[in-house]
Amino acid sequence: MKIPTALPEEVEAFRDRAWRREPERRVETAAEAESLIEAAGFCTAMTDSRRPGASLYVAVCGRRDAFMPRNVQKDPESSLTWTIKDEVMRRGQVYYAKLAKGRATFVAPRLVPYFNALWGVPRGQEAARLSADARAVLRVLRREWEMATSDLREETKMDRARLTRSLEELQRMMKVVPEDVLYEPWFTYVWTLAEGRFAAQLKVRVTRGVALREIARAFLDGAGMTTRGELARVTGLSRPDAGLGNHALVREGYAARIEEGMYRLTDFDERLRGAG
Repeated sequence: MKIPTALPEEVEAFRDRAWRREPERRVETAAEAESLIEAAGFCTAMTDSRRPGASLYVAVCGRRDAFMPRNVQKDPESSLTWTIKDEVMRRGQVYYAKLAKGRATFVAPRLVPYFNALWGVPRGQEAARLSADARAVLRVLRREWEMATSDLREETKMDRARLTRSLEELQRMMKVVPEDVLYEPWFTYVWTLAEGRFAAQLKVRVTRGVALREIARAFLDGAGMTTRGELARVTGLSRPDAGLGNHALVREGYAARIEEGMYRLTDFDERLRGAG
């Protein structure tokens, strides 16, 4: 059966409500952004309607068809999203870093153990799985606890490109997070250890299967229905892993398989009526 090119309107309406893609529910403050992230489980920072999933930028715009303009510096919605992103990062109530595929992503604390189970690297495996440069940056941060990018570059003797690659690797592996950003006298992030902000969550041990199921659940809760390959595109999971997560929800009775690669909440109609 051919996959439809557009979602049914009732599914789009469900997502409008869940992901705050409505003018009357648009995000205007850091507290509202944190509420969105907690409800969605995870969302990207600056993606627009061309990429599926919850997005802070789309929620700030308050419309499902929001497109990021070419000149973001002069766009008020892009500027507000960037300001809110910075404040949420500083508050430290939700996890923020460049995770799978290098996307700037917010994660609700309740989902951090599941993301860590899939992408994190245990301390005992760092020597085998982290690059030498990443380990060098990690040693400095474990000694100093926090440090600006410029100071890290000086301390590690790395050029800008090498340090950037190392920090992105450590973010993907859930080892470091940005805790602040400074714009004067020059632009720089301040980095710290992820375990310093989310120690309790990163200590929780769950199996890979449970992690796949719970991340699939969080996405389906907001999406209402998933199309073929959508969960993989949103999360950075492989399609087989995304399928395992969705299949677990079907076995549980939480989701129904509509056709190959497409799943829907079993109580979708009830939830839609309740949101109306």
